Amino acid sequence: MTTLSEAASKALLAPHGVPFLEERICADVDAAVNAGSDLGYPVVAKLNGDAIAHKTERGLVRLGLGDADALGRAAGELLEAATPEDGEVTVLVAPMVSSNREFICGVSTDPQFGKTVLLGVGGILAEAIADVSIRLAPITDRDAHSMIDELRTSDLLGEFRGSPAVDRDALVRLLVGLSSVVEAEPQIAAIDLNPVLIVDGQPVAVDALVETTNVAETAS
Repeated sequence: MTTLSEAASKALLAPHGVPFLEERICADVDAAVNAGSDLGYPVVAKLNGDAIAHKTERGLVRLGLGDADALGRAAGELLEAATPEDGEVTVLVAPMVSSNREFICGVSTDPQFGKTVLLGVGGILAEAIADVSIRLAPITDRDAHSMIDELRTSDLLGEFRGSPAVDRDALVRLLVGLSSVVEAEPQIAAIDLNPVLIVDGQPVAVDALVETTNVAETAS
């Protein structure tokens, strides 16, 4: 099994309609600071590499960086935190966004049934609520709407704490996009979009992880 970097995962998924924020891949501190100026503060900085799957657990994410000095320090710390096992690394710089609604979307491979598409409630309550809906791939728009309706906490999709209702059609496009990418790229074994934030009613995936099988595994 091979894990793609966050940047490579996003590059693979974006053409299939999975929505991401504009971001920059930066090789050094100066490039990161320039990216912050281009994107506007506050920003997020993350260490990016093919061997880095669990950034948060390793402290490789910096949130709410409000100016060039803070971003420069964070980028330097992230690059210094890289280990030889991480291989070639860069720093991802993206706008800082927040939301009071989070979802999890993804794909997994069931050993008996094959590829499945998942939608669930994310955030700090994800494990406690365990509210998910799953369909076998490929899925249609109708399947995706049905997945959304199945969530027990579907009230989160309406107007919520002063925020507009979720654009259901946009969420459907995201789910169908995940289905289409695994049809087009059969070597994909798993996709994890966590979290998918709702920003001004629109779903936006702020992290992505794709796992692929190697040629021999795919052939078997």
